[in-house]
Amino acid sequence: MKPIGIGIIGAGRIGRLHAENLVRMSGVRIVAISDLFPDPAREWAAGIGIPKISGDYRELLRDAEIDALLICSPTGTHVDIITEAAEAGKAIFCEKPVSLELERTYAAIEAAERAGVPLQIGFNRRFDPNFRQVKAYVEQGRIGGVHAVKITSRDPNPPAPEYVKTSGGLFLDMAIHDFDMARYLSGSEITEVYAMGGVLIDPAIGEMGDIDTAMISLKFANGAFGTIDNSRKACYGYDQRVEVFGADGCLTADNDYPNNVRVFDGTGIHGEKPKYFFLERYSASYVREIEDFLAAVRGEGSVPVQGRDGLQAELAARAAGISLREGRPVKISEVIDSLKEASAT
Repeated sequence: MKPIGIGIIGAGRIGRLHAENLVRMSGVRIVAISDLFPDPAREWAAGIGIPKISGDYRELLRDAEIDALLICSPTGTHVDIITEAAEAGKAIFCEKPVSLELERTYAAIEAAERAGVPLQIGFNRRFDPNFRQVKAYVEQGRIGGVHAVKITSRDPNPPAPEYVKTSGGLFLDMAIHDFDMARYLSGSEITEVYAMGGVLIDPAIGEMGDIDTAMISLKFANGAFGTIDNSRKACYGYDQRVEVFGADGCLTADNDYPNNVRVFDGTGIHGEKPKYFFLERYSASYVREIEDFLAAVRGEGSVPVQGRDGLQAELAARAAGISLREGRPVKISEVIDSLKEASAT
């Protein structure tokens, strides 16, 4: 079988991660990578066997050897690239979020659907082996009907204020993963969001108009409830845990640790801190999400995280933002209605 030809747009941290994973996979080859500033990446690209690097992503769109594109460029570029890639007939993997504007996200998804090309969104946490097992047990009925989903998601250190300024804020940049996980683990759509938040860590984040700490309550269409707690700084490491409680039991997935050895001595019980960085914590899930994307490109089923999954997470993030500003629960239907009104005009 002819190897799948891959083009990667964006040679930053996440683009390089995907490239380094892809070169170890069979049945695929990286044809080219593009970046607005290609020169700093040339030596790295040559070192892992990428034959072409360009400063213009449109060269990849025109390349007949490229079957699929990975969009790893800044969020503000995603919609235009998705639209052009769809028109060029390329399968598309796009990092989250699709955009910072619901109307533009919807337009990009429609473009991919009109063209009939696969569009997968990079919610990599779905592919974490432990979280996947929790999902499998839920689907198998191991805990009966789901009553509650709890998600803890805390970064080891806050981002630079300059990053916060263009990130879309905590709800779109950080909690968007958790909104997607809540849908994934509950097996149901979020219908209502109530968010509280504040600046408890870094005043500079507040000066950028964002928050660094949040507690979010959710309601689901199946009657279940959910909570998400977010913090931009957990002094002990990258804190990523989930719990799903049901009529017949409870499922939990703890943090990943460098090792699970515990030392019991006269001063107490000691162990390793959780893995510190998201690239380390989710290394396996980054591999698996691309493997599943490639399977869809080969025609072995549909992509596991579709464009409309990305839209649903963004709807919840938008609802959280409204809730925080107005101090009230916000129904997803309210956000959808506003999106329809904007589309009509």
